[in-house]
Amino acid sequence: MPWPRPEEHGSSGVHALVCQFLDHLTAERGASPHTCASYGNDLRQFCTWLREHGVQSPAEIQRPHIVGFLMDSRQAGLRSTTLARRLASIRAWLRYLREDGLLACDVAETMDSPRLWRMLPSALTTREVERLLAAPDTTQPRGLRDRAILELLYATGLRVSELAGLTLDRIHPEERFLRCLGKGRKERVVPFGESARGWLLRYLEEVRPAWAARSGTSYVFLSHRGTPLDRRTIWRRVRTYAQCVGLSRDVHPHTLRHTFATHLLANQAPLRVIQELLGHASIATTQVYTHVDTNRLKSIHERFHPRA
Repeated sequence: MPWPRPEEHGSSGVHALVCQFLDHLTAERGASPHTCASYGNDLRQFCTWLREHGVQSPAEIQRPHIVGFLMDSRQAGLRSTTLARRLASIRAWLRYLREDGLLACDVAETMDSPRLWRMLPSALTTREVERLLAAPDTTQPRGLRDRAILELLYATGLRVSELAGLTLDRIHPEERFLRCLGKGRKERVVPFGESARGWLLRYLEEVRPAWAARSGTSYVFLSHRGTPLDRRTIWRRVRTYAQCVGLSRDVHPHTLRHTFATHLLANQAPLRVIQELLGHASIATTQVYTHVDTNRLKSIHERFHPRA
């Protein structure tokens, strides 16, 4: 059954199959008008997206179509709660089509929100990263420390807990690498670039000695009182700087981890190398980044396909 065009079904623009499903929600499941309106809007957007991407019938829907639609929704600035509702709408609709004999299989049946959010990491653009890194006032000790934190997060893809747990004996600025303890207390070696090295050395030489004298701790990143920074404090600092430079999305330390991986993939880094740098136990976890690197896929298609 092909997609009906919106104009063929009145001014509402809701496709015929969606109308059938909404009637089912109201008559047989007793859904509220608010629920029907929300589901209808979600599915109308989804059907339009599918038609624009060459999907001619419900039988052609595959999981990447659902992921792509939700990725585009996220790029448009929709909140995670809205994305979760859109997924719920799609799942309910496809389940209805399957039970009604209009689909042979339901590709969304095993998709759940927690798994989906792992498939949709949010990454900053290069320009957004530059704005974020430049946000701290490096004429002040705290700003110099925070610049070193931001640079190191982006340069290494460390988890915030791994950054907070760094000690002096685990960083080697001259050789430009560090050793961190990841999940399961597994140690890995992660290199970093010249920019991160420069800011890290400035913090270690100009700021940390005075603060560390108050506590004698070996942790790398400290407060002005000499106590180690915890994960929550680092999270708040990153978010504050993102807001200061006008980044509209919800930016946190894990965003920089996602950005690190996405930018490596965009520049042709092998997936196995990214897996090792991130400390993923399974390559399947790292493969989520292949879903977000659409620019690289488009450039490859344009370069090699004869009809691109």
